[in-house]
Amino acid sequence: MAPFFGYHMPDFSFPGVAPENRFDRVVELACAAETAGFDAVTVMDHFYQIGGVGPPEEPMMEAYTTLGGLAARTTRVRLATLVTGVTYRNPALLAKMVTTLDVISKGRMIFGIGAAWNDAEHAGYGIEFPPIRERMDRLDEALTIARKMFTEERPSFTGKHYRIEEALNSPRPIQPGGPKVLIGGGGEQRTLRLVARHGDISHWWGTLDVLKHKSEVLERHCEAEGRDFSTILRTAGSPVVLVADERQAAAAAERIPASRRGLMSPATVEQAAERLRPFLEAGIGGFTFNNPTMPTPEAIALGGELRKLLS
Repeated sequence: MAPFFGYHMPDFSFPGVAPENRFDRVVELACAAETAGFDAVTVMDHFYQIGGVGPPEEPMMEAYTTLGGLAARTTRVRLATLVTGVTYRNPALLAKMVTTLDVISKGRMIFGIGAAWNDAEHAGYGIEFPPIRERMDRLDEALTIARKMFTEERPSFTGKHYRIEEALNSPRPIQPGGPKVLIGGGGEQRTLRLVARHGDISHWWGTLDVLKHKSEVLERHCEAEGRDFSTILRTAGSPVVLVADERQAAAAAERIPASRRGLMSPATVEQAAERLRPFLEAGIGGFTFNNPTMPTPEAIALGGELRKLLS
């Protein structure tokens, strides 16, 4: 069975591309990922560019508008945010948006969500940024509401922060039971507990030892929640940057964000397969590759070769 491969686009700064052609480049890269056999294309849910990718003034396209365009321009690849900040939108509205995208894409949406962290864009946009404890409480309630709106005809829910009353969500999601839920983050006390309670997919960053530890913690939470641990797809940011040959390694290393250089290194397809197999053997079911380090259709095609080699 092939591992799950995601192509993530956190960067919309395309040198030499005119502003009116920016989305055309996004479509080109997404379609290249689809052709190469990637399983999902994801975008960030941010309003400012984030540290580690670029300065905040760099272009940042709104996530769900972008996904709507991609839903109409792709045919097979799944689509998601990696991940939505729970504070940015009313959760019932968010569930409606994700359902609509599931209809547009003919059943290809994944619902990605997390607790949010970027205080600067909250301040800039006038969005309340409560303490982490409250954000986690909000995330739990938002996930409950989304699942109800995906699966029930007229759900009601009253929580501390959100409520719905016989909420309509018509048309219904195309996917039975609604889109899969991807929860971003590896917080061991709250986030992984919410993955066990609500999630279908997790996404983490870290070394193999870190990911093994996260898996052990998640398994314990699954036991406490009465959840089958094996039903959760565990994914991680790729520890390799693909290059066609070793001559390209130095240039590829320069594209790795400074904050990630201890976690990522250049590798050919064959070298990458050897480095990723221990992750797969440890139960990590998939990897995401970012467009700053995989910026062209040719580089994306190498990802397709790697996926086949690992199948």
